[in-house]
Amino acid sequence: MPNPMQITLMRHGRSRADDEMVHEGRYDSPLTDFGRAQVRSRAEQWKQSGVTFDLIVASTLVRASESARIVGESLDVPIEYDPDWMERDNGPLAGLPFDVAKERYPRPDFTNPFQPFVPSTGEGESGWELMSRGARALQSVVRKGRPSTLVVAHGGILNAAMYCLLGVSPHPGVVRFAFGDACFVRTSYDPESDQWTIREMSAQSD
Repeated sequence: MPNPMQITLMRHGRSRADDEMVHEGRYDSPLTDFGRAQVRSRAEQWKQSGVTFDLIVASTLVRASESARIVGESLDVPIEYDPDWMERDNGPLAGLPFDVAKERYPRPDFTNPFQPFVPSTGEGESGWELMSRGARALQSVVRKGRPSTLVVAHGGILNAAMYCLLGVSPHPGVVRFAFGDACFVRTSYDPESDQWTIREMSAQSD
């Protein structure tokens, strides 16, 4: 019986949007120097521990694609880019300062997972749309069949992927995984039994 495939889900390093205090989502914000250092530190930790990957699959947004290149160059791993791993489409909030967004697009106290992300304008991905995309992205990685794959993406879509592998629906109030800068979850998947196992959850990178 073949060994389970190893799939590691990592969030990008700190981006400029974090320092600008603006909504990120599809806002294509680059890494900061500190963010690059975080990712280099993570890659060095893996190198020192003998961890490697057969393939890196990355979001096409620059903060994730640059993070992937840093790891790929450090560990000598090829990279493929998949737009399905982009962050949640947050509609008109992308790039807006938090205070401006709150005034211009006030969010209701409750939104169900069938509603668009910004109900007042009908824009942005609903919870189910995000989860469907996460399932498609995860399926693509599984179908590649590589022994060990690193996915470099974003907190929202990584949560959607985690919900898929755990069988959790995207209803408000369900568990949320706080992917910090350059943090990761290492999983394994046995396609013969459809068994997912969470192997490791990282602390914040230095």
